[in-house]
Amino acid sequence: MDLKVYYRKLRETEGSIREPYVVVVSLATPDGGKAGVMSETPRDVAARLIVNGQARLASEEERQEYALRAERARKEAEQAALAERIQVMVVSDAEGRRGRIAGREMKGQPA
Repeated sequence: MDLKVYYRKLRETEGSIREPYVVVVSLATPDGGKAGVMSETPRDVAARLIVNGQARLASEEERQEYALRAERARKEAEQAALAERIQVMVVSDAEGRRGRIAGREMKGQPA
């Protein structure tokens, strides 16, 4: 491949992409690339993937679908992180009463 032609295509493709980050959809490639995987990439990386025949720009519907999935994954990750931070202590009824009684005695209150 002629490098001048390659880099010209690369610059043209990158220039045609207006947003700094775009969603691309992977294409099947002879070296085992899986088709249909969506990812968000910077403009220069997207241009390189498109020129190399490894991906294409996502349609508006695909971008919306990707955004919904990303938002859902973000919420699930936040919930998982919150669940890990919550600490639960199991206390029997008798231990709970002893703790309350001991706490009142320390403050000078009658049990």
